[in-house]
Amino acid sequence: MNATHDPKLESWVESANDPACDFPIQNLPFGIFRRKGGKERPRGGVAIGDQILDLAAVGLHTGPTLNVLAAAGRPAWKALRALLSDTLSEPKNRKKFSRHLLPMKKAELFLPVAIGDYSDFFAGIYHAQNAGRLFRPDNPLLPNYHWLPIGYHGRASSIVVSGTPVTRPRGQTKNSAATAPVFGASRRLDFELELGFVIGPGNALGKPVPVSKAHDQIFGVTLLNDWSARDLQAWENQPLGPFLGKSFASTLSPWIVTLEALEPFRCAAFARSAGQPAPLPYLFDKTDQTNGGIDIRLEVHLRTRKLPRPHRLARSNFRHAYWTPAQLVAHHASNGCNLRPGDLLGSGTISGPAPDSLGSLLELTQGGRNPVALAGGEMRAFLEDGDEVLLRGRCEREGYASIGFGEATGTVRG
Repeated sequence: MNATHDPKLESWVESANDPACDFPIQNLPFGIFRRKGGKERPRGGVAIGDQILDLAAVGLHTGPTLNVLAAAGRPAWKALRALLSDTLSEPKNRKKFSRHLLPMKKAELFLPVAIGDYSDFFAGIYHAQNAGRLFRPDNPLLPNYHWLPIGYHGRASSIVVSGTPVTRPRGQTKNSAATAPVFGASRRLDFELELGFVIGPGNALGKPVPVSKAHDQIFGVTLLNDWSARDLQAWENQPLGPFLGKSFASTLSPWIVTLEALEPFRCAAFARSAGQPAPLPYLFDKTDQTNGGIDIRLEVHLRTRKLPRPHRLARSNFRHAYWTPAQLVAHHASNGCNLRPGDLLGSGTISGPAPDSLGSLLELTQGGRNPVALAGGEMRAFLEDGDEVLLRGRCEREGYASIGFGEATGTVRG
């Protein structure tokens, strides 16, 4: 850690000094924005309090994505963070840089990177166990789970920025009592509480990434809702993996929180029980086991047409991930697969061990058998048209400034 993490550091942007703020000067996440209603080209910015500072003010002209910045690597990210911290903390800079600020309420936000490839993992062991019990009560975890990070290759073209409506998908479903499938709208639409890891420089084809160097490949972290049509998924996942039940939409938050901003909140990797194997050598690094996890508190809320105030459905933590971000990167590249700047790796649903820490309706309702009661008397087994799902994330640790991730929101439309 360095001076940019100093909890006493304050900004001349007053809103950034509110302890409840997601974007204090200790955070400084990156995104792409333009003025609402404007016709100018979207460009890079940094969130500070309730404002956005145009990165062009410090000489960085990104264009409409942050891919070039992602490709620049850790030394460049670190230097830019230090420059921004100095710029936004020095009171003498107020007059010079205030004209480069735009209130967030007046901004239109975009996907922060052009995502070439998207892979989604299954790193939340409690989610894996809970989902497994619904289909294999006597054997919820398949034999490979403790040995390697399970994942699938998702659809990058349907990843949308927070606030974009999500159209209810259509596809084939088959009732267990039916002799043939039918085609129609999904009736078991679900959310998944996840994090997304944005790849930085990447690796050449055929060149694996050692787990000890994998953190250098992660530009930053976002919130991710990998929407799931459970009925489509159940029918088509025989024998291959997710397809139409997943590819219709994934919602990404607009701000990339850098790994350097998250340094104060690093923690040990998931503690494996005595009966579980140690990671194979290519997935094992002592430093990563000691502080390769990240203590990120995650929440999912639901707002309905009849319920204007969001109802919290679950509260979890990324500490419950069985595999660290470095292990996800190292495994993905272990066969020589080339990761590229802007690629996105999803964590998979991050559920916890408690009943109120489950990151999907599939788990919360036991496959739809026990609907969730909402404030006001409504019930939900799965999502209905007009429902808005909100994901939130925050890091808190005594002795350090708390930082947040903003929101990843999406409303279901028929």
